[in-house]
Amino acid sequence: MKRKFFEKLLYWKENEINTPLLVTGARQVGKTYIITEFCKENFENYVYLNFEKNSELSSIFEKTMEPKEIIKYIEAIIGKNIDIEKDILFFDEVQVSEKAITSLKYFCEAKEKYKIICAGSLLGVKINRFETSFPVGKVRILEMCPMDFEEFLWAIEEEKLAEIIKESFIKREPLIEILHNKAIKYYQDYLLVGGMPQAVLNYIKNDRNVMKFDKEIHNSIIMSYIADMRKYTISAAETIKINEIYESIPRQLAKENAKFKYNIIKQTANRRDYELPLDWLLSAGLVYKSIKVEKTQAPLKAYIEQSSFKIYLSDVGLLSTLSDINYSDILISEDNIFKGALTENYVAQILKTNGKELYYFKPNQSMEIDFVMNINNKIIPIEVKAGTHVKSRSLNNYLEKYHAEYGIRISNRNFGINNKIVSIPLYAAYLLF
Repeated sequence: MKRKFFEKLLYWKENEINTPLLVTGARQVGKTYIITEFCKENFENYVYLNFEKNSELSSIFEKTMEPKEIIKYIEAIIGKNIDIEKDILFFDEVQVSEKAITSLKYFCEAKEKYKIICAGSLLGVKINRFETSFPVGKVRILEMCPMDFEEFLWAIEEEKLAEIIKESFIKREPLIEILHNKAIKYYQDYLLVGGMPQAVLNYIKNDRNVMKFDKEIHNSIIMSYIADMRKYTISAAETIKINEIYESIPRQLAKENAKFKYNIIKQTANRRDYELPLDWLLSAGLVYKSIKVEKTQAPLKAYIEQSSFKIYLSDVGLLSTLSDINYSDILISEDNIFKGALTENYVAQILKTNGKELYYFKPNQSMEIDFVMNINNKIIPIEVKAGTHVKSRSLNNYLEKYHAEYGIRISNRNFGINNKIVSIPLYAAYLLF
């Protein structure tokens, strides 16, 4: 399946290829597949080594950090020569071997032009908890996320629809009704299916009939995450806390005020005991954090309020399954709190997938802006609505009080502009970049 991440790999090849690349991201977002396709298409040969399936590979790096020696041992293991000028090495599940990651410093500094890509489901966790000397400045780190809605359209062979959506976005002209309704229908399907490649393939296999979609795909992915929690944590107690946080997220988002609260995990939970487990989830790419800002000025990061944040799941389809929401609940025209939370999670996922940090603004009890983002060097407020009912005082009050050039409302409504509010359909949220 076509992925936008492929372009990032091409950029690395053209501009930074002699700096080893580390690809982080949650399990089953498609890292191994897309990197393998990239290697096949761009190099004469590639050497694939999976450190999880063959744990003995770690012994190479226990013995030596010298690149030439490492290559010599790998050649003996695979039974063929490696041409460092033409071949690329792909170290998968490299988080298993901390010393293999450390060795990247020496590969980067060597006069020979080695080409190395590393990936791992819990690589982000390993980087965050590195016990020895991490090769700072000697590696390039990229995060891969689940498929966004545009990639979903590509996968289901709706490239023409994606092109027309983009044209309407650029022109700020409404899509014709039949195509708008078609796009809304696929968006609603995406809320249930999400962007995990295995789930999208199941949707395609079932003739794009969302009622036939097998939710066991999601349950299997969630179980694999729980297995990782057991395997790559410090203690059983930490594993339990990580799982408790993960399972609490639907309850966190179902509140009128979705600010993350530790006592929703369980009544006795507190920041001291759960802060590190939450960091584990963030590092693993299983959840995303949106931080409250005290001022909507550039740079937004300078005005964050660290103790106030929201947590979203990395994939809206997984959230639908974890919440046990029905497709009929997604289709209802009336707004309700959880449908709004699901929609907000969708937008957060789209923003994060396209490289944006997540911020929100809540200066008082009567105003909350779901997301604020720097667009073309302007801080723009973004309001998210689950349906076509878009009346809200917050965005209008914000525009009046803070004199923003314009605001964006993402909803089920078509493209359009009313006063200073730009209407963007939910299915076009990925075009805000």
